[in-house]
Amino acid sequence: MKYERIRALREDSDLSQSQLGRAINVPQRTYAYYETGERMIPPHVLAAIAVFHNVSVDYLIGLTDVREPPKRNAAK
Repeated sequence: MKYERIRALREDSDLSQSQLGRAINVPQRTYAYYETGERMIPPHVLAAIAVFHNVSVDYLIGLTDVREPPKRNAAK
């Protein structure tokens, strides 16, 4: 699976792969593999990308075209 939306969101934010990788604690090369689909994105990284861009995971993986995430519950 190629994750085209994570690349588009990164580019829309004018960020390099290195910058976004640092923001979510992932090496640049690993992040590049995610964008090209050479590696599956682990759930915790997918969640970090969604939170960083304030979008839903469903949007990132193409299940919806709605960018807004559902209301998140505060940590208890």
